[in-house]
Amino acid sequence: MAHALLEETLAILSDLIAFPTVSQDGNLELIAYLNGRLDQIRAGTHLTLDRSGTKANLFATLGPPDADGGIILSGHTDVVPVEGQDWSSDPFAARVEDGRLYGRGACDMKGFIACAMAFAPLYMEAGLKRPLHLAFSYDEEVGCLGAQVMLADLKALGRRPSICVVGEPTSMKIIEGHKGCCEYTTTFTGLEGHGSVPERGVNAVEYAVRFVSKLLETGEKLKNRAPAGSRFEPPWTTIQIGKMAGGIARNIIAGSCAVEWELRPVGKGDYTFTHETIRAYVERELLPRMKAVTPDAAIVTEVIGEVVGLEPMEHSEAVELVRRLTRDDTPPACVSFGTEAGLFQELGIDTIICGPGSIDQAHKPDEYVELAQLDACLHMIERLEPHLV
Repeated sequence: MAHALLEETLAILSDLIAFPTVSQDGNLELIAYLNGRLDQIRAGTHLTLDRSGTKANLFATLGPPDADGGIILSGHTDVVPVEGQDWSSDPFAARVEDGRLYGRGACDMKGFIACAMAFAPLYMEAGLKRPLHLAFSYDEEVGCLGAQVMLADLKALGRRPSICVVGEPTSMKIIEGHKGCCEYTTTFTGLEGHGSVPERGVNAVEYAVRFVSKLLETGEKLKNRAPAGSRFEPPWTTIQIGKMAGGIARNIIAGSCAVEWELRPVGKGDYTFTHETIRAYVERELLPRMKAVTPDAAIVTEVIGEVVGLEPMEHSEAVELVRRLTRDDTPPACVSFGTEAGLFQELGIDTIICGPGSIDQAHKPDEYVELAQLDACLHMIERLEPHLV
């Protein structure tokens, strides 16, 4: 059956790629397309929107609508921009060539969504006793924002799925862990003045430098906190400074400065350690010295996005299930890139990552997914049936 559905999958995937769902532009047309197909087979669907009403999540249920213990197939609908990339053809028009389908989102991750949608009509007719859920989110690429809204709603409704497969591109290998990804902008407000009398002002750039130095010092300490046997690369939690900008001219005391930085924690303990260390330094060292000159001085950290990691479990029903579905006994791996998987795990759902395509192709010009990978994904979904009826 899976082989027979490959052409249908390619047709759906071509339709999905034609929707230019770059995160900043929204995804409503694509969600309407998916919702329409699911309405045709009378699947139960539930939408959640962002505050602007220009982006939506779609959560669909195939089988008994109120039964617990279901399985989720999850994917994000947004894609990264194509500006500045040298594509061989229109990135939003699917092209099949030499056993590959090219287009923005082909592997990251509309290919997985297309596979799940191709099987949806068959599972609606299969008389499922255990529900199969389809979870399609917005804004994964800019902080997993949509999944947080969708899962908060799922929790409020009292739904309790037991397993989730997030179909990020893993070449159909099982991924059981990844670090968290937390992004911040810390803004320093000082007091401008003439550069000849620096003691009369508060140089925001100088305090930002001290802040960055503390971040780097903390990053070195985190290396000593790496868990024994960590399978991440590198094995410890990392801190990285992405950008620092401030000041107007060499002879003017800088009144403002902003530091963009990220934290990729191995576990919650390192997240807490880092934030407590930095908070204490700001409140006890930096701010008192700044405010001694001007009470209007400030240091404010804006959370751009905080995505929890996926922590490997000693015993995972999801790992065992997907091993049987993929017929692959290779030990599950851990990866450095972030996904929505940790959000499902945080809700008590046993979660792994497994999907068609390679992460090496994601976000690049001429992004593609191999047709053989889509075929393998279809076989995985097909083998779910005995676990649902």
